[in-house]
Amino acid sequence: MADSKYVTGLFRDKESAEQAYQSVTDRGYGKNDVNLVMSDDTRKKHFTDTAGKPTEMGTKAAEGAGIGGAIGGTVGAIAAAVAAVGTSIALPGVGLVIAGPIAAALAGAGAGAATGGLVGALIGWGIPEERVKEYEAGIKEGGILMGVNPRNPEDAAYFQENWRASRGEHVGY
Repeated sequence: MADSKYVTGLFRDKESAEQAYQSVTDRGYGKNDVNLVMSDDTRKKHFTDTAGKPTEMGTKAAEGAGIGGAIGGTVGAIAAAVAAVGTSIALPGVGLVIAGPIAAALAGAGAGAATGGLVGALIGWGIPEERVKEYEAGIKEGGILMGVNPRNPEDAAYFQENWRASRGEHVGY
């Protein structure tokens, strides 16, 4: 992973995260290309299906937490993508829900190493340690961290511009 460059951003609400996720799907990326990290409290607050159909992002997060949920038909929402990814884990003792390729790496390390493993994995993505600290604080405050490995520099520029326009914080590549 150290050779890979990821576009990452922190989103403070469901709407901004879903807009950013839509930009990824608009470029032809799938649910297996997106990494999401959020607190279990954030998943419960934003991605439960009590108000009707779950969003794609919420379903992905819900299934990652092991509570199931139908995949909604909403194009560009994140939940079903999280749910449909076979590599998603919930860490109840730590309070995190992690979905995407990073979940497989962390699952291999064991849940006990997940919190330190998450920070290490983010640094392994080539994210500067200072930005990792911002992400860690943002997740604790209810934010949603999203990351994608762009296929080319054009996609990287597109994601960065779009994510900033979607109120993404600490967006970087």
